[in-house]
Amino acid sequence: MCCVEPDTVSSPERDIKAVLDESGPDYETFTFERPTAGHQGEVFLVTLRYAGQEYEVVVKFQAGDPDFALEPFLHEYVADRTKIPVPRILVFEEEPTMDIDAYFVTERISGDNLAESISELDRSTRGRVIEHAGRILGDMHAEIGFEGFGRLALDDGDGRMIVDEFSWDWRQFFHDVVEGHIDRFEGTPFEDLQDDAREYVAESVHVVDTSAVPRLVHDDFRPANMLFDASRSQPITAVLDWQFALAADPEYHIARTDFLFIDPAFQDADTRNRLRDRLYSGYREYREFDPGEGYEQRRAVYHFATLLWRMAGFEAAFADFSELAKGRAEARFRQQFDQLAGALPSEESSEE
Repeated sequence: MCCVEPDTVSSPERDIKAVLDESGPDYETFTFERPTAGHQGEVFLVTLRYAGQEYEVVVKFQAGDPDFALEPFLHEYVADRTKIPVPRILVFEEEPTMDIDAYFVTERISGDNLAESISELDRSTRGRVIEHAGRILGDMHAEIGFEGFGRLALDDGDGRMIVDEFSWDWRQFFHDVVEGHIDRFEGTPFEDLQDDAREYVAESVHVVDTSAVPRLVHDDFRPANMLFDASRSQPITAVLDWQFALAADPEYHIARTDFLFIDPAFQDADTRNRLRDRLYSGYREYREFDPGEGYEQRRAVYHFATLLWRMAGFEAAFADFSELAKGRAEARFRQQFDQLAGALPSEESSEE
């Protein structure tokens, strides 16, 4: 943590000071630190002293993103319509008067980063976390829907939320998204797998429905973007990083969450099935969900697509790791690639 007097001029300190000078109270001093996991963009946990009291906020900067305004919009939109724990926006400046990047300030919600703790949770706490994740998905899908599929954006004219890259065909939109993941393999250790990945997806995507009910999907819904408090009955205290949002099939969101929270974290099938039941149980508190054989096939495709997304982000995710750690992670991803590709439905298996 860094303690800063108001006249500090180095880069992060200068930018945070500019935010407080532009949007905050007449503070005495402030301190800041970076979160240890998750988050897109430059994020800082800031504690400022004002009138003898300490106040905590979160400041997020984003450079060069014309769609940055969507994230603070979604914070308020979701918080107003659901019970999902989303930090409220205190300030948003898309074009600051000071010489700094666009930013917003949120309330700071207590909790530890879930990604740093999930592997150490006891059985009971882990089950409650997974069930709460399902509850959050159910709430999200029950309350916020759209007419078609696509990426969410704000209209340049009136600031309304719209569906960009609009499609009536979920299968086609999903296929395009996955092709985008595979395109990003270029320049990564997985570039040699591009052709195989495209072939596997093309041969299995037929099991994905063309029609569905488009619902809000937080497309970066993973433990690294959540805070939690194990002592609470509803342990997830905050869902963060809403800039990657889609109008998509709820099944895709459920299967993606299944993969990022459960598979492949647990090798034994009994544990996976037990936690998956908790995920579905939480979801059903808000919305019906009855997975059948068709869903099992689609889940395999969605799991493979989620792995491709993780592989596409390999360089950024492991930028600060040692070469040994990178090598081990690459080997693990390649093993998963083969395992999940082997589980994909084929034309023949779908017809049986």
